[in-house]
Amino acid sequence: MSNSSLELTISVPGFSSFDHGGGACGMRNIDMNMVPSNSLEDQDDEEISGGGGPPRKKLRLTKEQSRLLEESFRENHTLNPKQKETLAYQLKLLPRQVEVWFQNRRARKPVGFYKLSNGEITITVTNWGATVHSVIVPDKQAKLDDIVLGFETIGEYTNDKVYFGATPGRVANRIGGAQFKLNGKTYKTFPNEGKNTLHGGHRGFSDVIWTVLEHVKDGPSPYITLYYRSFDGEQGFPGDLDVFVTYALAGNSLSISMKAKALSKATPVNLAHHGYWNLGGHNSGNILNNTIKIYGSKITPVDDELIPTGKFLSVKGTPFDFLEAKVIGSRIGELPAGYDINYVIDGAEEQFKKVAEVYDGKSGRLMELWADKPGVQFYTGNMLGGEKGKEGAVYGAHAGLCLETQGFPDSVNHDNFPSQIVNPGDEYKHFMLYKFSTVF
Repeated sequence: MSNSSLELTISVPGFSSFDHGGGACGMRNIDMNMVPSNSLEDQDDEEISGGGGPPRKKLRLTKEQSRLLEESFRENHTLNPKQKETLAYQLKLLPRQVEVWFQNRRARKPVGFYKLSNGEITITVTNWGATVHSVIVPDKQAKLDDIVLGFETIGEYTNDKVYFGATPGRVANRIGGAQFKLNGKTYKTFPNEGKNTLHGGHRGFSDVIWTVLEHVKDGPSPYITLYYRSFDGEQGFPGDLDVFVTYALAGNSLSISMKAKALSKATPVNLAHHGYWNLGGHNSGNILNNTIKIYGSKITPVDDELIPTGKFLSVKGTPFDFLEAKVIGSRIGELPAGYDINYVIDGAEEQFKKVAEVYDGKSGRLMELWADKPGVQFYTGNMLGGEKGKEGAVYGAHAGLCLETQGFPDSVNHDNFPSQIVNPGDEYKHFMLYKFSTVF
C-alpha cells in the first residue's frame, strides 16, 4: 500500500479485494486524517494524500486514545452525533476524526457464512449484502432440500447481477429517471438500468459488507442481526442512515425484520428481501407448475421500462389475477417475458397481513408469506440466463420466483403512492414472516 494514497479495501480469502461503500459513482476514496492502529503503540507521522488533495499528516494516537476508541467500538459500532461529539471532546480529537476511525474499524470485519438452525429449519446467511444463501426444509416425505437459489461461494455473490437472496437498498425496485425531488431539492441517484435506478444503484446495500452485531446459531430461537451505516450521498441518496436486518427462526417459520433510522436528513427508504424461491428444491427445474395465491386485487401498471405509470389496475380477468390459487404458468404466455409487477396488497397499508401462498405439488411444500408493507413484487425469474449456482445447478429462466414485500416502486415520484420518506430521528420498519409446512 502506497504512503502517498490510501483507498479503503478489504481482502477476503477466495476472491479479489473490493471496496466498502461508494461515492457519487459508488467508489469511495477515504480521506484518512487518521488510521486506526492495529496495536496500542503510538504512531509516527506519515504523509498521505486526501482523495486527490494536498498531502495530510496521519494523526498520532496515544495508547489511551486507542484503548478508549476500541472500548467505545465494542459497546456500539456506530455513534449518534451527540455521542460522537462527546467522545471527540474526551479524546481531544475532531468529531470527523472519530467518525473516520469508526468507519474504518467497521470495515475491518470478516465476510463469511453464518448458520442458523432450530431442528426444523436451517438457513445460511452471509454478511455480504445481508444475503440469505440457503433455506433447508423437509418435504412431505421428510426429505430435506435447499429451496432458494444462490451461489456456492462468497466470491460469486460479489459479482451477482440478479440479487440472489439479497437485501436491496437504500430504495429497492426502481426510481424512474434516476432522480426525485424532496423538500424542494432534486436528488440524482446512480442510473444502473438504462436511465433508471434499480435496487439502490450499482453499489446498493446488496453489494456492501454488513457488520454482524449478534449471532445465536442454534437452540429454539436462533437469529442473526446485521448492521450497515449508509453515508450521506451514497449512490446519490441524502443523509446518513443506520440499517439493521435480523433473520430469526421459530418453529417452522423464518422471520425477517428490517429497520432503518435517518440520522441527518430526510430520505426515501424501501428495503426488501430478494430471495428466489423454488419449493421443489433450488435445482429442481422451473416454478411454472407451482400454484400461487396473491392477496392483492390491484397492480401498479408499468411502462416499457418497468416504471409505474402512477395508476392502479384491477387484476380481475387479467393474467395477473391470483386472488384464487392458480398455476403460475397457466397464463404466463400472455405476458412478454413473465411476471414482474407490484401488487397492492388488500388491507391497511401498514397492517401485518397475509400476502401470498405458494404450493409445490410434487414435494408437498407450502410457503405462506405475511408482511406489513403495502405492496409485493411478484417476479418469475425472467432475466435468469444460465447462472451457475450451488451444487453445480444452472438456473435458467423461471428457475425461481420472488415475492418482495415493499413500498410501491418509484413512490418518490408519485404523490398518490404511500410515502417512503423517513425524517431524521424517525424509524423505518418492515417485518416479514415465512411459514413452511407440507400438504399430503
